[in-house]
Amino acid sequence: MDMKLEVVVLPVADVDRAKAFYVDRLGFRLDADFPVDEGYRVVQVTPPGSECSIIFGTGVATAAPGSLHGLHLIVTDIEQAVAALTGRGVEVDGPFRDATGVFHHPGTEHRVPGADPQRRSYGSFAAFTDPDGNGWYLQEVTQRAPGR
Repeated sequence: MDMKLEVVVLPVADVDRAKAFYVDRLGFRLDADFPVDEGYRVVQVTPPGSECSIIFGTGVATAAPGSLHGLHLIVTDIEQAVAALTGRGVEVDGPFRDATGVFHHPGTEHRVPGADPQRRSYGSFAAFTDPDGNGWYLQEVTQRAPGR
């Protein structure tokens, strides 16, 4: 039986500000905006090319705004992705790689500036946050690992 990740619920403080960031700045597709009542509004957006969507709104999350970290967006060219986002006014840290050459550590302590020298899949990253502080990574994947 397949199990596919369908949606991630993102805690935000200001729904309209989040909507502007994800749709206008990042270029995510706006799938839905259901203002049910004053205490319940559901906004769904989807990153370009993704099968998994993001939901945020009013009354949809119990986590504190800005508390979600470690979300990954996969790109085929980390430098091009960083340039595109910075061109849209998004502050991006990177590209970088982790000192271990494996997966990135949380925070910035083990970051080495620049993409992986051999541009190996899964080895280059960049990072940004949304207006609430939810943390995102870009990860360069040009060839998926077997079984992926």
